[in-house]
Amino acid sequence: MPIRLYDTRRRDKVDFTTLEPGKVSMYVCGVTVYDHCHLGHARCYLAFDLIHRWLEASGFDVMYVQNFTDIDDKIIARALETNGDWRRLVEENIEGYYEDMDALNILRADAYPRCTEYVDEMIRIIDDLIAKDHAYQAEDGVYFHVDSAPEKYGQLTGQSIEAVRSGAGGRVGESGKKDHKDFALWKAAKPGEPTWSSPWGEGRPGWHIECTAMSLDYFNKEFDIHGGGHDLRFPHHEAEIFQGECHTGHSPVVHHWMHNGFVNIDGEKMSKSLGNFWTIKDILSHVDAMVLRFALINAHYRSPIDMNEALLRDAERNYNKLLETYVEALKLVDSNEPVTLPTADFNAQDELSRTLAMLERLAEGFAQAMDDDFNSREAIAKVLAMVREIGKLKHVNLDQADRHAFAVFVVELLEETAGRALGLLPSREDALAEPEDNPRKVQIAEHVEALLVQRDDARAAKDWGRADAIRDELNQLGVIVTDTADGPVWDLA
Repeated sequence: MPIRLYDTRRRDKVDFTTLEPGKVSMYVCGVTVYDHCHLGHARCYLAFDLIHRWLEASGFDVMYVQNFTDIDDKIIARALETNGDWRRLVEENIEGYYEDMDALNILRADAYPRCTEYVDEMIRIIDDLIAKDHAYQAEDGVYFHVDSAPEKYGQLTGQSIEAVRSGAGGRVGESGKKDHKDFALWKAAKPGEPTWSSPWGEGRPGWHIECTAMSLDYFNKEFDIHGGGHDLRFPHHEAEIFQGECHTGHSPVVHHWMHNGFVNIDGEKMSKSLGNFWTIKDILSHVDAMVLRFALINAHYRSPIDMNEALLRDAERNYNKLLETYVEALKLVDSNEPVTLPTADFNAQDELSRTLAMLERLAEGFAQAMDDDFNSREAIAKVLAMVREIGKLKHVNLDQADRHAFAVFVVELLEETAGRALGLLPSREDALAEPEDNPRKVQIAEHVEALLVQRDDARAAKDWGRADAIRDELNQLGVIVTDTADGPVWDLA
């Protein structure tokens, strides 16, 4: 079965084809490094990490490029706010980016070019666009003239240029634009800002031109995949279509456009003004990184996801089941012993053969899900079904050889699916190490211990109503209490 993906430009799911057999060229828009990365960044780069992983698992040699925007209005403004050097701000936030992505087990891209490394190349492209009458110089910089290539308008959003023209009021604001649709390629210098020399005077590049310069430098006139968040379709990615295709004279430059969905918090768009803005560092102080990864990929990458406490608790419970199953099997593996398993057969008399048949079917379903537009939600459902099937054999009386052989099979199956493809498993060494305290368990421990003391007091006083209320509160926290001869013991559900 070929890999199929949803192409934003074609507005349809299509067979994935590459310019060069067996090789994939992929460019994903990176972060503007003016602040710490937030949950939306985690969603985006996890989505393309899954795509990266599955393409490689499918046998492709992937060249993955992701840029850093290291000069921008926001960077300049933040540096002025903090009385800091913009270069130091950039370096600190790039270092923070790598820390966040490594924590989430996101594979490194092959290259991370920076905007400031490509100013000369951007100037060359802008000069060419002016020569071809696709751009013009104004007092405040250089602008791309959208009406010079009207057929390219709205290719990702479906907007009609005629509708935009009819709705335009003719105002272009405080700029040298000829038309409100035009966008900046070069910004003239302003006092106190970093600048570079150009044929149009001192200034700095506009936002959109940087990705065109960097992607074309790595991939020449065309490449396979360009990705980013849903919000980048317009204006950023449509601007790239204008620039790249008008500069190279080649169409399409990008053969597959891919965009991931938004993250909402408790049903509302994440925003600082609403007080629901979560940086990755904020959330990882309360939630295990692999639990967050599980929660964010347990949705199709194109779908919006609503992040809330219930979602995180559900992710934590399911991830812990997966990890427990993997560790239990890993403890039974002895690489020095040969292994032989019975034939997988749904109609066999022994349960081991039937279980192997079911696990092989689930593995096939996993691959089909990932081939179908990288459907990680369905793929995770197959992994959790594997965990349930594996668990059924705990109560079956297998001899030592079969139990060992099955453990080897389970480890390899989970490492291939949940591990290499989904990035959800630690290394074998880390998995077998003594587990650290769960961050959420640490966070609520004092409160839970206090509730358990109150529960004992209520029981001693035969205040059953109060005891039931405490039990309900513990349930809402996702806590399971087991009463033992030595007193109550609790854990997360």
